Amino acid sequence: MTVQELITRLQQEDPDAPVHFAYNSGDHWRTVVAPQVKKLTAAAVTHSDYHGAPVLADEDEEETEDADDVVVLFA
Repeated sequence: MTVQELITRLQQEDPDAPVHFAYNSGDHWRTVVAPQVKKLTAAAVTHSDYHGAPVLADEDEEETEDADDVVVLFA
């Protein structure tokens, strides 16, 4: 999803509604938790072979040259 797609989608919602994001907690019951978004920021991410997913880039590491600039939501 791009920022423009997010903006377009959010414009269809109640502007006073709280914003949460959902993810699988990884527990035995496959509970989907949905904490409220508390912060939005621009950040760089790199791919982690260990996690098999994007991770926030360490600004002190050299591999940030290969990082992608993204918008990140924090709980």
